[in-house]
Order: sequence, then structure tokens, then C-alpha cells
Amino acid sequence: MQGGAASGGGDEGGKTVEMINLFLDRCPEKFQMIDLFNLAVEPRQPFTVVCLQECERMNGLLAEIKTSLIELDAGLKGTLNITEAMEQLNLALSLNGVPPSWVKKSYFSKKTLLMWLEDLVLRCEQLKRWSDEFVTPSVLWVSGLFNPMSFLTAIMQITARADGLPLDDMLLKTEVSNSFSTEDFIEPAVKGAYVNGFTLEGAGWEAGRNGEQGYLCEMVLKELSPELPIVHVTAVRREFRPTIGYYECPVYFTTARGAANLVTKFDIAMESEDSDDKNWILSGVALFLAPEQ
Repeated sequence: MQGGAASGGGDEGGKTVEMINLFLDRCPEKFQMIDLFNLAVEPRQPFTVVCLQECERMNGLLAEIKTSLIELDAGLKGTLNITEAMEQLNLALSLNGVPPSWVKKSYFSKKTLLMWLEDLVLRCEQLKRWSDEFVTPSVLWVSGLFNPMSFLTAIMQITARADGLPLDDMLLKTEVSNSFSTEDFIEPAVKGAYVNGFTLEGAGWEAGRNGEQGYLCEMVLKELSPELPIVHVTAVRREFRPTIGYYECPVYFTTARGAANLVTKFDIAMESEDSDDKNWILSGVALFLAPEQ
């Protein structure tokens, strides 16, 4: 049986206090939105707008984390009455799970609490680098965004404006590189953007040769969720979308598949133009942004 937070003593209470102190110590500071809005010159480019939106959402999550932990700490010390929300927070901390009040303001994730904390810190570090001068990273960890589709849509917006095309006529085009290292991409892409943070399920990935793009292959033994190399995402008109030799691969936030968890679809290369995409459909091949580990 699980004791309530009101007990405030014993090993359970000590563990809760340790977790509170850990999060308050490791949790990044909020972004100064007034300074960021002043730094973002008008007219704001689509990538800049995405960065500002992500910083605002992260501030909401960070505020909820710190406020709830401070209140729980006060409740354990007896200076505040224990509420149901505090009870749920205490239980989640003791079970190494993400508290419900944090989940409501958070991003899709199936990680345990301590791994979730490490993930949170990495997300904030990327946003900090991005918002310093609003220079988009040469390779963006798109999995570290609350709304990855907003960044992908920004790619289509920029292309549509540059070429004088209607946005409704634009689609994403993906080309998977042969590199996993961000150091191989010193400069941002001339068109579109380089992104990473994708894992495969239901298939493996065969690297290309002589500079050619890689392709889907059968799963390798013991590699259940292989990482996909850095992807170059651009936008093309609907009529120029490549279809022959490509598998329309769904991209989900987590392995909990479903319409609410779907981000977008990428056209991923198969071995040849004669390959049948039905093999990958039956295998349930998909890409995921937030692996459990």
C-alpha cells in the first residue's frame, strides 16, 4: 500500500524531498520572453516564430514544474495544506513517473521521470542556443520541439514565399543523408533544413554508397529501434512529389500509435523503383520522434 504525502516522514518522505531538490536544482530557468520579442526583428521569419512559440510553451511547463514542487515541499513541511494535486505529485515522484499536472503542459513522451528530466534539459539547451540570435541550428533536433510540425510547415512557408507558390500546393520532400554526426553539417541547408531525432520501427536502414541515399531494409537482429541518419527536409509542389520507389512512412511522437499521435508522413526511399511498399505497410514500418529510452 502507498502512503499519502501527508505522512511526510520515513524513507518515502526523504525520497520525495530528494526528488524535489533534484528537479529544482536541475530545472532550467525560464526564457525572458520580453527580451526575445525585442530581439526578434520584424518582419519575423517563420523559423523565428516557431522558436518564440516553443520558448513560450517551455516557460509554461517550467513554471508548472517549479510551482508544484515548491508547494509540495511546503506541504511536506506543514506550512500548506496537502491537496489532491500534491498527493498525485508525491505519488508520481515516488514511482519515477511524470506527474499528471506536468503531462498536461508537456510534450508526448513515454520516458520515466529521471530520463524525462534529462530530455527536458536537452530541449531547453537547444532552445537557448536557437534563441540567442535566432539563428536556426545547422541540424535541428526536431524531436526536441513541442510541435515539430510547426517547424516542418515553416519550411513549406519559406519555400512558397520564395518561389511565389500557394502554400496549399506544397508538400514535404525528404532525403536521408548517410551521416549521423551534426559536425558534418557546419552550415544550414541552402533550401529547407537538416533535422534529426528519428527512430525506425519494423525495418532497418541500409546506408547509401558513393553518395547515394540509403534505403529501407529488413530489420537487423537485436536492433529494434535503429536511429535514422540526419534528414534533409525540403518542400516541393504536389505534382513533383516522388512516389515510385518510396514508402509513405507515418511519423509518430511515441510508439503509442494513433491519429492523435501522428505528426506527418515522410516519403522514405526503398531499395529500388521495383520495390513493393506493401511489404513495409504489412510490417507496420513507422518513424518515431520520442523513443522510450
